Amino acid sequence: METIREITEEEARAIYHEGEEAVVSVILSMSQTIVAMNQNIIQLTERVRVLEDRVAKNSSNSGKPPSSDNPFDKPAPKSQRKRHGRSTGGQPGHEGHTLKVVPDPDYEVIYQVTNCQQCHSSLETVPVTQSDYRQVFDIPAIRMEVTQHTAEIKVCPGCGCENKAKFPAGVEQPVQYGPEVKALAVYLNQYQMIPLERVSELFYDLFGQSLAEGTILNANQTVAEQVQGVNEAIKVHLTDHEAAVHFDETGVGINGKLHWLHSASTSRLTHYAVHAKRGQAAMEAIGILPQMKGRAIHDGWASYFAYLEVEHALCNAHHLRELEFLKDRYSQGWEIEMMSLLREMKERVDHSRSEHIPLSSEQIAQFVQRYDALIEEGLRANPLAKEDPSQPKKRGKVKKSKPRNLVERLKEHKSATLAFLHDTNVPFDNNQAERDIRMVKVKQKVSGCFRSTIGAAIFCTVRAYISTARKNGQSILNALRLALVGTPYLPAFVSSYA
Repeated sequence: METIREITEEEARAIYHEGEEAVVSVILSMSQTIVAMNQNIIQLTERVRVLEDRVAKNSSNSGKPPSSDNPFDKPAPKSQRKRHGRSTGGQPGHEGHTLKVVPDPDYEVIYQVTNCQQCHSSLETVPVTQSDYRQVFDIPAIRMEVTQHTAEIKVCPGCGCENKAKFPAGVEQPVQYGPEVKALAVYLNQYQMIPLERVSELFYDLFGQSLAEGTILNANQTVAEQVQGVNEAIKVHLTDHEAAVHFDETGVGINGKLHWLHSASTSRLTHYAVHAKRGQAAMEAIGILPQMKGRAIHDGWASYFAYLEVEHALCNAHHLRELEFLKDRYSQGWEIEMMSLLREMKERVDHSRSEHIPLSSEQIAQFVQRYDALIEEGLRANPLAKEDPSQPKKRGKVKKSKPRNLVERLKEHKSATLAFLHDTNVPFDNNQAERDIRMVKVKQKVSGCFRSTIGAAIFCTVRAYISTARKNGQSILNALRLALVGTPYLPAFVSSYA
């Protein structure tokens, strides 16, 4: 592209004296240069806008995780929830949880009154009129106990056969750890996310016995093997019997390579699986979504919509964050009204469910009509760029602005966006899946990555079992103990599908 330079007075007069054709030629040349510069300016302006949009995105106005925020310029928290106006702490009527006096303490220490504080007379033979007491809750010194299993050996005097008593199931080695130790080790490593070395240190500090890292890993593997059937039963139940299942995925490092952890869950069940791919190949291999009979709730990842026979529901918390981004960067007006409408819908649906009174068809129709009107307003505010016939056509999809992309998605997936209005089994957002997948990110922060796919698979299997037990009000330690002795916990409502 030619650049425009300043023409001196002498050059201008010389062109003028050359005649009309010379003047026209110079003007046309300058016009072409200006047009080319304008096109370049438009391209650079668009590029700057794209880069500024990228910088402006954070966890409060997009789907980016909080860990990706600039630590030196973190955005101020912008909760999508409304202020409830109540003071912090326990609310009126809350029972509270505090230490209470127990009627049968384990130990009692009596402090006697031997002399009068005033006249110093002996009171040893004076009867006690009343007592005052205080109770101290504490943990006794912890020690590991050793049980020796002794099997008798007897020789039959009749035939000379040597007979040996059988050891109980699980007692197989000359020296070994019992299920309580193994359950605690798995609990600390898999549930509390404490690294292997620190679990070993903790055992030494508490019990005076340092566990080898291999012992902890073997305990993890034993639990994973024992609960494999439980996870398969959960998978079948999620596929065939749940009305709505939450899906999400997140990247995990395995041996230095990016893999993806996929979750499928409800408020009562959790299933995890690791795969090298994020999209449809992984979903096919896991096998829940392709055969699902209920509704899939997710954040709009394109691979989910490949399953046309499955009903879908989208996470509106994601939509609110994207609309927040548009408000900050473009401020067209319709996006603010759309945010207000979605929140109003949620509030009305929550109230109707709490009162067990479904929304009427007229109320739903009014909400849908307002939604459609805002979509049309958004489309008018973001028209598609007109093609320049003088420019060669580009291959692939036409590039669109952020507002246009969002409003088109809200229109295309209208039924999935408003599914919570029509179906009482569908929540407003996909927070259940995000809560279930959050602990995986904590694991990554603690350990960085998994060393092998086997280790990642063990974590998924054990963690899904723990999550399901916790959702159903079970003690995690007890659930791990049951798994180690061969009778893992399985929720009663999925037992018949195991």
